[in-house]
Amino acid sequence: MASTAIKDGKSLTRGALAARTGCNIETIRYYEQIGMLPPAPRSEGGHRLYGPDLVKRLSFIRRSRDLGFTLDEVRELLRFVDGGKYTCEQVEHLAIEHVHEVDRKISDLRRLKRVLEAMISRCSGGEVPRCPIIDTLYDARTFPLAGASIGQGKRHSKK
Repeated sequence: MASTAIKDGKSLTRGALAARTGCNIETIRYYEQIGMLPPAPRSEGGHRLYGPDLVKRLSFIRRSRDLGFTLDEVRELLRFVDGGKYTCEQVEHLAIEHVHEVDRKISDLRRLKRVLEAMISRCSGGEVPRCPIIDTLYDARTFPLAGASIGQGKRHSKK
């Protein structure tokens, strides 16, 4: 996708915005639908046109998501930026809470690793009528995960 600018030399199509920010078109569309990106004006041909300020905003959203902030947390960060009145302490508080969430995930991952290693240690690798790893996956009592939920985090909040 080439980053082609429209008539005014500053506006970008959705494809050009995607190319410029490294964010795919579907994600840009989704961010528009949930209100994280403002509605874009359209060209005479019906194409959405995005200004340079949207490149910066989308890059901010993408970087925040890359750092693991949830959509709700990114919205809160954007409210700070959009409102123009915020303290570094407010942003710091949000970042500290996020670090605590990362610590919880690391703890869950360590617990999952121990369970997986224990399952693997039960496997002889030879031909057997039943595989201990498969049997363990069927029987939650063998190695309870005690609330570990790495694949089910709050990351995909869609408010």
